[in-house]
Amino acid sequence: EYLDAIIAVKLVDGIGGAIEHIETFSSHHTEAIVAEDAQAVERFFNEIDSAILLHNASTQFADGGEFGMGAEIGIATGKMHARGPVGVEQLTSFKYRVRGSGQVRP
Repeated sequence: EYLDAIIAVKLVDGIGGAIEHIETFSSHHTEAIVAEDAQAVERFFNEIDSAILLHNASTQFADGGEFGMGAEIGIATGKMHARGPVGVEQLTSFKYRVRGSGQVRP
């Protein structure tokens, strides 16, 4: 969470190793890649099954307020989380692709 002193970093041999590691250990909430290789970024975006994918942008942007949704009332890592009456809107799942050039939140 924001300002928590936790980071997960692993050196891997190429984009394939990175994707494999993320798919094995990820919460499937937010993943980030720092890269200049456009093909590696596209592969990352296409193969990682997480709600928010960031390219050259801080994971601090993984926040409902940053996406214009207002204050968060919870965080879901699953694709199906609705309870009670369920309509089309509750069955919709999103994947956000964020591209940056090294921005951070103030």
